[in-house]
This record gives sequence, C-alpha cells and structure tokens, in this order.
Amino acid sequence: MFKKIRGELTVFYALVMTLFLAILVFGMYSSMQWSITSEQQREVLLYAEEEAHEHAFLMQHQSAFEAEKSAYQEGSGRMYLYAFDQEGNLFNASRPPATIEPLVLDKILHWDAPENEVILVTSTKNFHTDYKLMLTAKPILLNNEQIGTVYVGRDVTAVYHGLNKATLSFALVALAALFAAIFAGYVMAGKAIVPLKQAYNRQKQFTADASHELRTPLSIVLSAIEILEDEPESKTPFIREILSDVKDEVLKMTSLVAGLLLLVRSEQPGQGLDRKPFDLNQLIKQTVRKMQPLAKAKSLALISTAGANIDFAGEREKIQQLLVILLDNAIKYTPAGGSITVSLEDRPEQKQLRLKVEDTGIGIAAADCPRIFERFYRTDKARPRQSGGSGLGLAIAQEIVHLHKGTIQVISKIHEGSIFIIDLPQK
Repeated sequence: MFKKIRGELTVFYALVMTLFLAILVFGMYSSMQWSITSEQQREVLLYAEEEAHEHAFLMQHQSAFEAEKSAYQEGSGRMYLYAFDQEGNLFNASRPPATIEPLVLDKILHWDAPENEVILVTSTKNFHTDYKLMLTAKPILLNNEQIGTVYVGRDVTAVYHGLNKATLSFALVALAALFAAIFAGYVMAGKAIVPLKQAYNRQKQFTADASHELRTPLSIVLSAIEILEDEPESKTPFIREILSDVKDEVLKMTSLVAGLLLLVRSEQPGQGLDRKPFDLNQLIKQTVRKMQPLAKAKSLALISTAGANIDFAGEREKIQQLLVILLDNAIKYTPAGGSITVSLEDRPEQKQLRLKVEDTGIGIAAADCPRIFERFYRTDKARPRQSGGSGLGLAIAQEIVHLHKGTIQVISKIHEGSIFIIDLPQK
C-alpha cells in the first residue's frame, strides 16, 4: 500500500515538474523569440528608413549613383534591398542568395503589407527551414512626392537557428533537471510516508492484538448464552428472545473479529496459504446449497451452473468464505423475485479460472464501484447497518483473492444488478 502511495506521490510530483518545466521552456523560447524578432524588425525598419533617404538623393543624382553603383550591387552584410522607381523599373538591388531570390521577388510583386510592417519570408525544404528573411517596404520621397519604393530585407536565418539551438540546450538541461527532481521527489515521498507507515503499523498491531484478545471473551459469552438457553428458567418467551438477540450480536462480533484478524494477517510478510487441490465446482454447489435457505426466505432464485469437476490448488476454507461473502451480499441487495447466478469458467489459454457471481439486485453507482473493496466503506450508510453489514465483507473477499494471486472486479449499474468477476490463476 505504501509503495503504491509513494509511487503515486512521485508520479504527481513528476507531472507537476514536467508541466512547470514545459511552461518555463516555452516561456523562455517565446520571450527570446519576441525579443529577437522585435530587435531585428527595428533594425530592418531603421535600415529601410536610411535607404529610402539615400535613394531619394541617388535618384535625383543618377550620374553620381552610376559611379558608386558597384558598391550597392555587392550588398551590405546580411541586408538586402531592391529599389524601384515609380514606373516599377528596378533602380538598384543588393540581392539575397539566388536560392531564395525568386521567393523574395514574388513577395515584392504581390506586396500588400502596410507601411512600417515587417513580414517574414521563409524558405522551407523537406520540413527544414533553409532561410528566414525579414522584409519591409519604404516609399522613396522627394519633396513629399513619392518617386519610388525601396524594399529592404535582412537574413535572420542564423539568429533563429541560434535561438533553436539555445532552446534545445535549455530543454535538455530542463530534462536532466526533471529526472533529478523526480529522483528527489521519490526520496522525499519515502521520507514523508515514514511517520504514516509507523502510525499505520501501530494501528494494525493494535487491531490484531485487540481482535485476538476479544476472541476469548466472546467465546465465553457465547458459551454462557448457549448454557442459559438450556436452563429451564430461560424457557419463557421473553428471556429466550433476549438470549437470542444477545447471541446474534455476539455472533456478529465474532464474525467481525475474525474478519479483522484475517485482514491483519494477510498484510504480514510471508503470509502463505495452505494450498491443496480440490474440486472448485463441487465447492460451489455445496456453498450454494447452504445459502439456499437465505435465498428462499427472500423469494430469490439462487442458481449454480457448475458442471464437470475442475480442480484448483488453493485454500478451500478461504475460497468458501469468498463465495459466502459474495452470495450473502447478493442476497441482501437483491429484491424479492430476483435471481443470483454462480458460474465457473475454465480458461486454459489464460491459465486461469473465472468465477462469476451475478445478481439482478439494486446495483452499485459508478462512483462507488472503485471503492467498494475498501474497508468499512458503505455505498449507503444506513442500509448496511440495518442488514447487519460491517463494511468488511468485500475487503476480506479482495484479500482472499489477492492471497491466491488473483484479481477481483465488479461491473454494475444502478437498478440493473451487479457482476463480480474473480480470475484465479490455474497452476
């Protein structure tokens, strides 16, 4: 149980840390991308402003431009430009690499972005980004009259590649930190449940001691009641009724104590079973016969589909107790006129036996199904008390199944009955 709690705490902590680190990495990437993009856009706009002013002068003095034209054709680092006059003729250009120039020219040809807006031109090949180019347009003005347009671009491929590499490095560091945090969380969870484990062990020991100590006085009380029942003075109806009520309560207490002892002992290390082969179908038939009077008292049809002999290696008394618990529950919570069916299926492919107890009772709500095997859990707080239930029956049933290395589950719907399915390994 505590291993499960420790594992669940570690998983929860791991999920929280994963979410935190994912948000951190995403936030870091987004903030760096925004910072780099805004800074690059600002530089592109400033460069475009400078080129617009300069080309206004060059277009006015074309002879001076011819002397310096070669310098413009060579470009300026990663900045590129195209200057067109008002008729759309190319006046000057500092071209980007030939691989992306057609894409850039297509963007310029279909330019529809407003002034001072920077767009991102991307060249992608086989899901890999080859180039990223920021591009903007600026009108060339002379005496407040537009005489052309300059398109300015900047190659930001290396910047974004650097951003991606930095993000990847940060993500790897975050992943390493996550594994370290998960390990630390596992260690801390182990330390956190130590006091809980100690308290639980003390409670378990107290339950075992108290249950053991109660067995003797309960046996003495039960013997005393049986002696009183045989005395002539107890023949009056009133006294016999009192003795009968007291005997019923003592029997309930005895059953409760036995159940507590079984649960406590099943959790002790090294608790084993006295495994012996027996005919499970025969045991089912025998148990159904014993439970028939209770079923008939409620006008219920208790049916066993047990057929040919099927040998099973287990502890016969515990399997019989399992059957009694499931049938007793089915009888209690199935209205008059209903039916209860017990079946056993041999599943050689899975090397297991499947035992089913199916009823047409009141059913169990979906929210309660995962919890009905918990100790003292009641789906209806009042009904089990009225019917003598202690809330331990299904918990004991689950422990018996687990001792036999099997599984137990329930399929149920309100007003549609319940099916308890037990899978027992067949060795």
